[in-house]
This record gives sequence, C-alpha cells and structure tokens, in this order.
Amino acid sequence: MELVIAEKPSVAQSIAAVLGATQRKDGYLEGNDYLVSWCVGHLVELVQPESYEEAWKKWSYDNLPIIPQEWQHEVKSDTKAQYQILKKLMHDDRVDAVVCATDAGREGELIFRLTYNMAGCRKVTLSSLFISYYN
Repeated sequence: MELVIAEKPSVAQSIAAVLGATQRKDGYLEGNDYLVSWCVGHLVELVQPESYEEAWKKWSYDNLPIIPQEWQHEVKSDTKAQYQILKKLMHDDRVDAVVCATDAGREGELIFRLTYNMAGCRKVTLSSLFISYYN
C-alpha cells in the first residue's frame, strides 16, 4: 500500500478520486490500495530563536546574525492533530512507500520533507506525481 501526501486537503481529495481512494477517514482517504492525506500547509516550522538561546528572545543588534549551530524544527500547535495522523500513517505496517504529491516547487518538497523527517519515517519515498494543480 502507498501513502500519498498532498500539500492541502483539496488536492488530496482530487488525487484520491483519481486513485479510487473513496473511503473517508479522520484526516485521510483510503481505498484501492492507497492512503491519501495532506499537510494543511506548513505542519513543521523552525523553532523560535529563544529556543536556542535565551539571549535571542529579545532583538538586539549585538545578537545578529542569529545562526544556530544546528537548525531545529517543531510541529506547529494549530496543526498538531493532522501531523499526528500523518505520523501514524507513515508508521502503519500496511504502508510500503510514501509518495510526495505536494506542489512541484521547492516549498512543497520542503513541507513534505520536514514532516517526513520529523515523523522519523524511513520508508521508501517516491518523488512528486508531477501533478500541476491550479485553483
């Protein structure tokens, strides 16, 4: 079974319709040997500067540039529920591969990769389905 991850719900629904994943679940669609879900935009973001050093909490020219040794990320509080669904799906034993079906630009790939890495997923990933989506 393949898990297909889109950038937003409307795109996931369109992809699911084409793939025959018609069963609605909480945060994803399932059917025809596919699970189709979405990221709701940026699920994972860079942590705030004060997470690295307390001195970076308040802006000061003396502290610039703010460049941490290693960039850290966190799940956004308002998208935590959808992130948990994606994480659970990525670790589902039925899933053999994860398909990145986000927008074809760098931002779409970044949204997918940050979520994939934060979830600790190590399953085979397939690149974009080369779907161009226009509203």
